Amino acid sequence: MNREEMMRQIRDDSILWDLIIIGGGATGIGVAVDAASRGYRPLLLEQSDFGKGTSSRSTKLVHGGVRYLQQGNVSLVLEALKERGLLRQNAAHLVHDLPFVVPVYDWWEGPFYGIGMRLYDRLAGKLGFGNSINLSREETIKRLPTIETEGLRGGVVYHDGQFDDARLVINLAQTALEQGATVLNYVKVREFRKKSGILSAVVAVDEETGDSHTVWGKVIVNATGVYTDAVRKLDDPTCPSMIKPSQGVHILLDKSFLPSETALMVPHTDDGRVLFAIPWHGRVVVGTTDTPVDETPLEPCALEEEIEFLVSHTARYLTHDPTREDVLSVFAGLRPLVSVSDGEENTAAISRDHTLSLSRSGLLTIAGGKWTTYRKMAEDTVDQAIQIAGLEPEPCETHNLNIHGHHHHAEKFGQLEPYGSDAAFVEKVICEQDSFSDYLPGSDSIRAGQVVWAVRNEMARTVEDFLSRRTRMLILDARSSMKAAPIVAELMAAELGHGAGWVSEQVEQYTELANGYLAV
Repeated sequence: MNREEMMRQIRDDSILWDLIIIGGGATGIGVAVDAASRGYRPLLLEQSDFGKGTSSRSTKLVHGGVRYLQQGNVSLVLEALKERGLLRQNAAHLVHDLPFVVPVYDWWEGPFYGIGMRLYDRLAGKLGFGNSINLSREETIKRLPTIETEGLRGGVVYHDGQFDDARLVINLAQTALEQGATVLNYVKVREFRKKSGILSAVVAVDEETGDSHTVWGKVIVNATGVYTDAVRKLDDPTCPSMIKPSQGVHILLDKSFLPSETALMVPHTDDGRVLFAIPWHGRVVVGTTDTPVDETPLEPCALEEEIEFLVSHTARYLTHDPTREDVLSVFAGLRPLVSVSDGEENTAAISRDHTLSLSRSGLLTIAGGKWTTYRKMAEDTVDQAIQIAGLEPEPCETHNLNIHGHHHHAEKFGQLEPYGSDAAFVEKVICEQDSFSDYLPGSDSIRAGQVVWAVRNEMARTVEDFLSRRTRMLILDARSSMKAAPIVAELMAAELGHGAGWVSEQVEQYTELANGYLAV
């Protein structure tokens, strides 16, 4: 992906795009992939980096939603389970089966959760990840060696999917490009242009240069997640808000707290959510909280009570009780929930179904939903956009479209597994210079050549882009990632043509950012 080549296209104001998509998270990029694969010409504009917001801050699960089954929302679970199966099929290098154990402490929990998980299996059908089974006390301890054993009766095993959310966003952007889309990060839509009251163009600013461009399109899609209402108000300042944001926080712990390849799931916590402790990239991800919020900053911060909630609840179920000092990193994400009523206070109860809305001037908004169903959300959005723009109808092609990097045995690439079929090409860059094979300070898995690859091929523009989303060093160990920042900045500067001032500024900005990921 070459940003400068794509910037040239939006400088050409003679181009009439079929779709202009605002928002470079999972939903927006999914729309770009869908539209381009049908033969249309979409342009995607993201104000920051791809996946900067909600799409890189999930619980790292591709799942049907056990909690939604408890709520009786069978249709949502059915849709999500189907999409879960398609994601494993189409992005085999990033989506994997992960067994979960629900610990049983009361007599009724074994049969209750056992029946529920078997229903979950049945709903998944041929796209299922594995059969659920009941475990004895001894089998439960074998799978979860650090589980709290006092009062433990046994457990129930079920299967869901795990993935690397930010890596999948980048691979989707590459897929969109391969299908004929133009995708740009660090380009912010500032205002709209209308003809006879109908949206016809956006005014977008290149955040790197400050240059402004008027870009014309047949239909404009608002896929901005928690920023949905801000974009809608660019179109109509009087429109009522439709998003009720909620914050979810996760903490990262050392693998020793859960030395297993099986995850722990607690079905009901104090705030009504489930609690997960999940092995991921050699760490344990613990989450999540659900806190209604009014503000939607690009970089949300965890509240003290959210961190304490996760630490204390983890201690209830693991024999090795974590403390604040044990937290390697803490990250917060905002959920773009569609408000169901003005009086709704419990965001854990709000449905994750997605919603399409059309303004009087023709702004098409896609909101709500969840990571797992991004492909279906995109399909529904493009189906609607075809009608609005008067495009020649073409069928959806993404059901069986392999996502960039697709590889059924990516594990053979070792530390480069997340790159899938790109791994061999990344290895070539690593071998270009002796220094490119050096591990970054603070890391035993990320090499200098990966920085160069990310700049050349994945549109990494800042140190944060690389350490937070092209690799996951920031959220895996925030303190260690700060050690890597100076080297990353120097490598990026050499590739991008920046000087020493840019390097210093980047290191300073990244250090300030990473400090916000520390729990103490």
